[in-house]
Amino acid sequence: MTTTTADPYGARDHARAMTGTRVEAMPTLPAAAGDAPGEAVWEETIAPAGYASRRIARGTRLRLIDVVGDACASMLIFNAETPTERLNVADTLKVQWNGYLGAGRLLLSDMGRVMMTILEDDAGTHDAFCGASNEASNARAYGDGKNYGAHPNARDRFMLGVARHGLGRKDVHPCINWFKGVRITEDGTTLPEIGPFPPGQTLVLRAEMDLIVVLANCPHVLDTRADFTVTPLRATAWRGEPAAEDDPVRTATPEGLRAFLNTEDLYAR
Repeated sequence: MTTTTADPYGARDHARAMTGTRVEAMPTLPAAAGDAPGEAVWEETIAPAGYASRRIARGTRLRLIDVVGDACASMLIFNAETPTERLNVADTLKVQWNGYLGAGRLLLSDMGRVMMTILEDDAGTHDAFCGASNEASNARAYGDGKNYGAHPNARDRFMLGVARHGLGRKDVHPCINWFKGVRITEDGTTLPEIGPFPPGQTLVLRAEMDLIVVLANCPHVLDTRADFTVTPLRATAWRGEPAAEDDPVRTATPEGLRAFLNTEDLYAR
């Protein structure tokens, strides 16, 4: 007797038949990444226009890979125990006297603490100025920007990601965009570096706090291409230790050392 998904037994049989099915954009459960140098805790490919959010422990390494060369990894981070403390992009730049992020730079919270350290970066094209795309900007670019339409925006994808952790609209703060760059000229002109770039560019970050990480993979707000263009992003995380006392990034500058001490004081209490 032939059954269909309109019949509850048929729907059950169809669902069970999907066991073991894998598609490119999905988490690996349990987490497994053969090339991770530690115990994997998160392995996921984030689809074009997709999003992901996870809680990761202090010391965890997070690797992001621009698989094809046209991903835009917009990222928010929060103190997992007290999410009112979150990434402060303005302080991240001004405390380090630098507008451009790369290996050896820090991501700072609005409490003056180090949240993440950039350990490796072979991309060099990142953006800490422009923030996330939104419904209005996508509507101007593509004719539609609604969350469940053909051209979803990063801000609304963030909304879905933070909701998984009990957070809401007020918690969607200015983000960093990885793998899409912006340069500011001496006269103040904003020059986007959109690509596409060579496939496989990689960024590795170390969590210096227990964190909530939220990622959205939507076209950059300054992408001028007529088509909605974005490609998969891979996230892999594995266990590790936070910065040691003699870590060269920790001791590189007085400002950075102070931020590390602020973080360490939080965990010493």
